[in-house]
Amino acid sequence: MAFIVSHQWGIFIIIEILSLVSLLLFGVFRYFLNKRKVSTIMILTFIALLLLEGLLAILVYTETNEISTFQIVVLIFILYACTFGVLDFLKLDRWMRKKVGEWRGTSLLTEKDTRILKRQKNSKYVAKKYRISSMTHTVIFIAGQWLLWSYGTNHMSEMLPYIKDWSWFTEGRFEASPYANETAYHIGVLWIIVFAVDFIYSWSYTLFPKRKI
Repeated sequence: MAFIVSHQWGIFIIIEILSLVSLLLFGVFRYFLNKRKVSTIMILTFIALLLLEGLLAILVYTETNEISTFQIVVLIFILYACTFGVLDFLKLDRWMRKKVGEWRGTSLLTEKDTRILKRQKNSKYVAKKYRISSMTHTVIFIAGQWLLWSYGTNHMSEMLPYIKDWSWFTEGRFEASPYANETAYHIGVLWIIVFAVDFIYSWSYTLFPKRKI
């Protein structure tokens, strides 16, 4: 266990590299070699590695008995992979099959894929999809920020002043913020900026549908 704790970041990076390799091999076997069974094994390998990252974070926590930057980073990676990562992967999969099919002079898309691609050209459908995505991100954002704030404050009454007065956001010091340390502060502030940009961008499809499609 001591080895795992002292080399947690190195182990995490190795797992991430293996995850990336498994996705690349999935693409090679699925799109170019047409080996669907082997490509399925690559996806299962990716999922197993994702679970291994979660197990690694749990082992480090049980040994140190504290939430650190490591657990937060692993949690962010896992949340992305299980939410937006799935959607991005499916979108990339359809795009790759469309392009490879064009190169081969045949269609690798199913009827369902064709309907989805056609539907994505509908401005109302796209706006609805981004609204759902935005609301999902909002729920994850609130839960994640509450978790970060809970380690920097003792109870809800301490959080309220930070919600009412956001002057701490521009001060650049975690001491004046609801975050427990500098790492949590930078992660939290960056996430707030990303959330704000994503929220505005997602709802722009509803407010300006004709401009987006």
